[in-house]
Amino acid sequence: MLRDWINNETFLWLVNEEILDEYKAILYRRKVRSNLIGEAISLIRAGAEEVSMTSGRDISPDPCDEPFCICAETGNADFIVTLNPDDFPQHKLRAHVIAPGDPIPTTARKRPRKFS
Repeated sequence: MLRDWINNETFLWLVNEEILDEYKAILYRRKVRSNLIGEAISLIRAGAEEVSMTSGRDISPDPCDEPFCICAETGNADFIVTLNPDDFPQHKLRAHVIAPGDPIPTTARKRPRKFS
């Protein structure tokens, strides 16, 4: 999915600072080298659209996943990709909740990317 995003611009990645911090923490826990973490975050930041955060809405049962839910709702996301679907209750979200191996929903809107 990531390779498809980079090579084919198949979707627009919505992020905020809390999400980027979570990505950094996950990569650090996975023992990814610091310089590669920085490169990955820079790549995401350059190609993603930043969504301003609004206050919590108690969408997710996991407070750590709440920023992802808020970002998706505020940014009007078409889908959320997660390995933890129980933390993203579909009945509270407009975005489709999908797993990394699922096909990307064809109803996704195309938005211009910030880099080529």
